[in-house]
Amino acid sequence: MKVVQRLMMVLAVVWLAGCSSTGGSKDGVAVEDRVDSGMDAGAADATTSGVDGYGDLTIESLSDPNSPLAQRVIYFAFDSSEVAEQDRPLVEAHAAFLAANPTVKVNVEGHTDERGSREYNIGLGDRRAQAIRRMLEFQGVAPNQITVVSYGEEKPAVEGHDESAWSMNRRVELVYVGH
Repeated sequence: MKVVQRLMMVLAVVWLAGCSSTGGSKDGVAVEDRVDSGMDAGAADATTSGVDGYGDLTIESLSDPNSPLAQRVIYFAFDSSEVAEQDRPLVEAHAAFLAANPTVKVNVEGHTDERGSREYNIGLGDRRAQAIRRMLEFQGVAPNQITVVSYGEEKPAVEGHDESAWSMNRRVELVYVGH
C-alpha cells in the first residue's frame, strides 16, 4: 500500500511540475535571517512576473497577511509525509517566488508530534521536508536555494498531549534566510 501511495505522490508531483512555469528573475535579492525581523532596503524590488496567477509576489509579500507567501507552514496527517491537496497551491506560490528570485534561500524544516520514537520522528520529519523540497524543485527552484532539516518532535509548535496539539506539530515550516 505504501508503494502505491508513493507512486501516486510522485505522479502528482510530476503532473504539477509539468503544469508549472517559472517567471523571470531579479538579482540582488536579500532576506534577513527571519523575514519578520526586518527587510533589506535592496530587497524591495524583487518580484515574480505573475507566475501561475500569483500576481506580483515581492519580498514584502512574505510579511503581508493577505499574500500566499505569508503562510509558511504546511500541516500533515498522522504518520504521513504526503502533501495534502489543499496545501499544494501554497507550495506552488513559494516555488514561484523562489524560482523568480534565485538569490533567496529557504530552510525547509520538518516536524512531528510526540508520538513515536525519537529516531522514527526524525525520519518522518525528514520525509515531510523532503516532500516539500521535491515539490519546490519540480517547480523550478534551484537545489542550492533549499536547505532541509528535520527536528522530529524536538520543537513543538504547541504543547499538549491530545489531537489538537499533535495536529499543529505535524508540519513543515518554510523559513526564509539571508546570505
